[in-house]
Amino acid sequence: MKIYHRSVDDITILDLEGQITIGEGDVQLREAIHKLVEIGQKRILLNMARVTYMDSSGVGELMACLQHIQEHEGQFKLLNISKKIKNLLFIAQILSIFEYFNDEELAVASFN
Repeated sequence: MKIYHRSVDDITILDLEGQITIGEGDVQLREAIHKLVEIGQKRILLNMARVTYMDSSGVGELMACLQHIQEHEGQFKLLNISKKIKNLLFIAQILSIFEYFNDEELAVASFN
């Protein structure tokens, strides 16, 4: 998986590309989130438009990222989740714990 960083105001947007699976994307995502929190960037928008697949490890990692950021008084939101991944989160009964958006402008505005 590849992770690209960009910022809009004080919001960090992580553009993900590839798969969030055990041993491939889950560790990369965790490390990226932890590094951002360490340097004080705690308003994070995860753009999943180019995520092609996510397994249960990826689901667990999303939950762990949300928890880590909330423990540090930050905000973590999802952007452009595919129907397939949305269904996976729904079946796992965790879709409702995430704020998610299909429009980047609205997602960025939601942090204010």
